[in-house]
Amino acid sequence: MTSLQGKMKKSTAPSCRRVELHHLYQYYATGQTTLPVCVLVRFLNHEQFELTANEETAESLIDRYEIAETARESRSMTFEGFLRYMESKDCSLFDQAHTSVYQDMDQPLTSYFISSSHNTYLTGDQLVGKSHLDAYVCALRKGCRCLEIDCWDGPDMEPVVYHGYTLTTKIFFKDVITTVEQHAFEVSAYPVILSLENHCSQEQQEVIAQYLVSILGDKLLRSPLDHPTTGELPSPNKKKVVVAEALSDLVIYTRSIKFNSFSHSKDNQNYFENTSMAEKKARKLVKASGADFVQHNQKFLSRIYPAGSRTASSNYNPQEFWNVGSQLVALNFQSLGFPMDLNDGRFQDNGGCGYILKPGLLMSRERSFDPSCSQRRLTTTHLLVKVIRGSNLPVPRGGKALDAFVRVEIHGVPSDSCRKNTHTVKNSLNPYWNTEMIFSISVPELCLIRFCVRDQTGLLSSEFVGQYTLPFTSIKKGEPQRQKEKEEVGVFYGFHQSI
Repeated sequence: MTSLQGKMKKSTAPSCRRVELHHLYQYYATGQTTLPVCVLVRFLNHEQFELTANEETAESLIDRYEIAETARESRSMTFEGFLRYMESKDCSLFDQAHTSVYQDMDQPLTSYFISSSHNTYLTGDQLVGKSHLDAYVCALRKGCRCLEIDCWDGPDMEPVVYHGYTLTTKIFFKDVITTVEQHAFEVSAYPVILSLENHCSQEQQEVIAQYLVSILGDKLLRSPLDHPTTGELPSPNKKKVVVAEALSDLVIYTRSIKFNSFSHSKDNQNYFENTSMAEKKARKLVKASGADFVQHNQKFLSRIYPAGSRTASSNYNPQEFWNVGSQLVALNFQSLGFPMDLNDGRFQDNGGCGYILKPGLLMSRERSFDPSCSQRRLTTTHLLVKVIRGSNLPVPRGGKALDAFVRVEIHGVPSDSCRKNTHTVKNSLNPYWNTEMIFSISVPELCLIRFCVRDQTGLLSSEFVGQYTLPFTSIKKGEPQRQKEKEEVGVFYGFHQSI
């Protein structure tokens, strides 16, 4: 089961806000005024599916969330302490073990999804938008590991960065590199790839190279790393480095070349070369040759970027290219909305380091995988979600409370992608839905789950209120269902968690 709550100032009145939690508390308290340690352990085992929880676990929760002195002395928990615990990160739907780097970081770079930005310097649209150093800072602080820098000849031999042949404002290349050097490793210790779109004269290219060397210093990768020569790229792990993707003398592992065909790449492309293609071309390849695209991405890096027609800096759905294992799926980070929701959800995993290990089915050399084909697997995963309640939802400007419903969306391979809605609760700040949903998922390793709260504004219209997205593999298991249900429909994931 899962409960949705607004990230607003929290009320302490359980009678109006979290009635269902009070009922749950009373069920375990069985007439007592507090939950003793042994009962709290039973709750953790049965409801939260924390099978390793013991009395030491329960006592640590009492120490963190109980403030009543008498309850602390008797090693028990009041309802107020229980409420604090249930609304804490310990009860987050997102597995807190995944807030740190936990994946194998010693695989070749081709084995990872890498958080990537398109035209990183822009804060607005592609025609008259403002270029700003803060755009690089924001992207890096969100864990972005591939930044784009469009380089053009500037005045007085100072290369500039902007979207060429447009009215976007210009910033100096040296300031961009200085900003990258200062912020590259604030939130992630793993390599940053600089995608340099080079439009400069030979003279100013030399200036660019000089700035890269002088400003980045030892952080710039200038020679191959000492790793086994297996014809593969190095892993994200050997140190904090910045990798240039242009200016031939500084290119070590990410030399950009034109894509011709998968067969041409197989016969001619070197492991240290990568291809970039616009979303429309990539989409055609996904539909026509999905399995070949997957195999291509097992050996080579591929970068996908938004179509030039997206002048308002809108984004495509990144999931369709993650499905074929493309590593550098570049988005306009300045544009909020559904595509960036998915990107943020995907890359909050693995400690938010910007590198996510691709699932094994995308890296298998023995068995081909085509996301466009219906997947037949021995075990279908069934996700059971119970949306219970929202709390402290925002009030629109008109003053009337929302007519709210929750849409739960599955984003993965086409055969898994779907969505379901709760009913609408009218005019409520704390809507109570208590709605169960069951989803059948064939490739959970690629799935993202998105919870979206919407305001019903008409018979067929609604407006966005808020959302939360996370990978299926980062969801904490909740209350196990009855054995009979398990036998009927397979593997269940249920939750009594907060979002």
